[in-house]
Amino acid sequence: MTFNKIAIIGGTGLTQLDGPEIHATHDVMTALGQPSGPVQEGVWAGKEVLFLARHGHPHALPPHKINYRANLLALKELGADAIIAVNAVGGIHPVMQSGVIAVPHQVVDYTWGREGTFFDGEFRPLDHIDLTHPYDEGLRMKLIEAAQQIAQPVSEFGVYAATQGPRLETIAEINRLEKDGCDLVGMTGMPEAALARELALPYASLCLVVNPAAGKADGEITMAEIRAVLQGGMEKVRDLLAATLTHL
Repeated sequence: MTFNKIAIIGGTGLTQLDGPEIHATHDVMTALGQPSGPVQEGVWAGKEVLFLARHGHPHALPPHKINYRANLLALKELGADAIIAVNAVGGIHPVMQSGVIAVPHQVVDYTWGREGTFFDGEFRPLDHIDLTHPYDEGLRMKLIEAAQQIAQPVSEFGVYAATQGPRLETIAEINRLEKDGCDLVGMTGMPEAALARELALPYASLCLVVNPAAGKADGEITMAEIRAVLQGGMEKVRDLLAATLTHL
C-alpha cells in the first residue's frame, strides 16, 4: 500500500500539527463552500501531507455545523489520496478507558440534519456506495502495525457511535448505544467516513478516549478532566502518526 499524499484531519485537541515542515497554506473555496479553515501542506516523516483542523483554529465550529463536504472535497482537490482522521471520544466498552487510543473498525450513525452525501442529485447525480466496512482495512492495519513498532498500545477494534452534539450524552443514551454494540462515542465520525468513501479516498481513524461516557464513572464529566487527557494523549497520537507515515 503506497500513498503519495496523506491528509490528516485533526479534531478536538489537535488544531495544529507539530512535526511537518510546512511549505504552503491553502485558503480553499470549493463548489460546496469553505472548509473549516486553511489547509496546510508540507512534508512529515518523508511523506507529503495535508493537515486540516476539523473544528477550525482556534477550535470554534461545533460538530453539527462543520461543512464536512467542503472539508473532504478540499482535501481531494489538493491531491490527497488517503485520509487519517483524529477523533476525541468517550469510552463505553470497559477497555476504553481515558487515555486509550483506538483504531475503530465500525461506525453507527445517530446524527441528523447534516449534509452527508455528494450524490444529492444536485452536486452529483444520485448514486449509492457500499459502506459495509466504513474504514479502509489496509490503512487501519498500517496504523496498528506502526503502533506495534513503537510499542504504543492501541485497541485494534471499536464500534464508533456518532452522535449529534455538541452536548455530551445522558446515561440512558449511553446505555442505548452500549446495547446497540457501540464501544466509543464521538460527534464527528459521520458523515466524514461516508464522504471519504464517495470520493474513493481510503479513510481510517485514530480515536483518543478522553473521558468515560456518561454513567461509566462516578460523577459528572468535566472539561478540565478532558483537557488533561488531551494534553498527553495527543502527543502519543502525533508519535503514532509519524510512525505510520514512515510505512505508507
